[in-house]
Amino acid sequence: MLRMRHILRSTTLVFALLISLAFAVSLFADNGPRPTDIAISELAAKVRDGAIKTITVRGETVSATAGDGAAFTAQKEPGVSIFETLANTGVPEEKIAATTIEVKDPSGASVLVSSVLPFLLPFLLVLGMFWYMYRQARQGSMQAFSFGKSRAKLAGMNADDRKITFRDVAGLHEAKEEVSEVVEFLKDPAKFHRLGARIPRGILLVGSPGTGKTLLAKAVANEARVPFFYVSGSEFVEMFVGVGANRVRDTFETAKQAAPAIVFVDEIDAVGRQRGAGIGGGHDEREQTLNQILVEMDGFDTNDAVIVMAATNRPDILDPALLRPGRFDRRIILDEPSLNDRIDVLTVHAVGKPVAKNVNFRVVAERTPGFSGADLANLLNEAAILAARKGQKTITQDNLLESIEKVMLGPERRSHVLSAKEKAVTAHHEAGHAIVAAHLPHSDPVHKVSIISRGRAGGYTLKLPSQDKYLKTKSEFEAELAVLMGGYSAERLVYDELTTGASNDLKVASELARRMVTQYGMSDAMGPLAYGESHESIFLGRELMHDRTYSEQVAQQIDAEVRAIVERAAATARSVITEHMDTLKKVAQELITTETLEQEQFYALIGMPAPAPASA
Repeated sequence: MLRMRHILRSTTLVFALLISLAFAVSLFADNGPRPTDIAISELAAKVRDGAIKTITVRGETVSATAGDGAAFTAQKEPGVSIFETLANTGVPEEKIAATTIEVKDPSGASVLVSSVLPFLLPFLLVLGMFWYMYRQARQGSMQAFSFGKSRAKLAGMNADDRKITFRDVAGLHEAKEEVSEVVEFLKDPAKFHRLGARIPRGILLVGSPGTGKTLLAKAVANEARVPFFYVSGSEFVEMFVGVGANRVRDTFETAKQAAPAIVFVDEIDAVGRQRGAGIGGGHDEREQTLNQILVEMDGFDTNDAVIVMAATNRPDILDPALLRPGRFDRRIILDEPSLNDRIDVLTVHAVGKPVAKNVNFRVVAERTPGFSGADLANLLNEAAILAARKGQKTITQDNLLESIEKVMLGPERRSHVLSAKEKAVTAHHEAGHAIVAAHLPHSDPVHKVSIISRGRAGGYTLKLPSQDKYLKTKSEFEAELAVLMGGYSAERLVYDELTTGASNDLKVASELARRMVTQYGMSDAMGPLAYGESHESIFLGRELMHDRTYSEQVAQQIDAEVRAIVERAAATARSVITEHMDTLKKVAQELITTETLEQEQFYALIGMPAPAPASA
């Protein structure tokens, strides 16, 4: 794209020069009114009649001006003066004497325009084309020489960028404390050297997408006040073997010259995957690049003044040699923010936005368990867009709560109009989910029930935990399965018919039940064993046909146990709905009328107290 812009810019410049040159030529050629070309004999006749006032001779060209201002040009015989020419054509001497005659040498500009320029212009055009081709070839050769140079960029070069510090990174208290030691070591290394301590040579930031790995690295770049070079792992890898290794060498050489310095490699899993797994063997370009990184981090010539930071969300596929002490000594785990951390994240991202004074970020944080920092930033941005769309001057609590559903499920599809029959089926389906969730002791509280389409869902029941959970029990999983089967069971009991609306519920329930059996050991029939699959298939060339770690007989037992768990959940859902059928129909009728029930409305409708808010 940049090269195309460069070519267009150069071509435009050439055309502009040609147009300017043509304009200059026109200035020389069209100076004053254009004279009339006549024969020398006709000019002599006009002189004989006394009509010509002045005559100017330049070479063989004779320019004449009549008394009425008319201009004429004629060509005389070479080597003969104008006086002889006029006399030879019978002009009396007194008429010649009465006419002002001036003889001038041809001007350089006229010679250039009339004779030299027509031959020079094509030559200049060809010369310009050759110059342009040479310039492009020279740039190509320079790019070839710089092909193996480092792609690392130096942070903080743009003075207009907002400086991100640790204060801008909400939550992540332990992670900030760990990387703060690196910053402190670079500022005061003697404090650590006195006790014989050596700062970790490599720091690996591990976390799910959006948890703030790159944001934390930006904060380190501004806090450390030392040269901070950042590069993506994919920028090392090229289709030519050896280029990536050369770029790694050049990156570390640049950092060593600026030491003490920090090198940050984002998405290091692009180049740090486990070796010996590809079809290229040790000659694979990615593996050679990784080998060079290993040598630079802890080889014979190691510089302690260069600290390497890296980020990944796939630590399971990294090469063991990359993770050993001496290379990445310290691994920092970045989790999704807790309730209080989510409040802090929302507060940070609300800076600079006109948020209404009555906005309660705790309520928003309670409804967003599992949201990452990036999700929360996106939530606030969506709320701002929604407020602008409605013509509001501030972001209100309703904007934030609506944005939660938009981020989780997608935008409302008001144009997706249901028929009366489909609307009733959807209302009973969602009421089934909500009724089962409200009456099972281990289920999460219901926050909202709606039959307005969002994303690909025809309706939804929003239920969220009352507090952050890091462990889930078997009873909670069984309650979750029963809630998932609530819509399916309600359709079957009310209409004695099934629709495609429960397809996603069945898919989620089947996957959850399978994890209970194969990963969590929550099946008495299968025992406390993990029946996982070998993930080596992500690498090409490693026993692609032998993924499973169990036999076909065990697979049949797993399938039978998964089916039994889901059927027990469906039976529980049917039992709850049968017992509270009147309540279900009341909720469904209210949904048909209002389309949406908030938490207080729902629990008041079924005659139960609303759950207490989340604790800090």
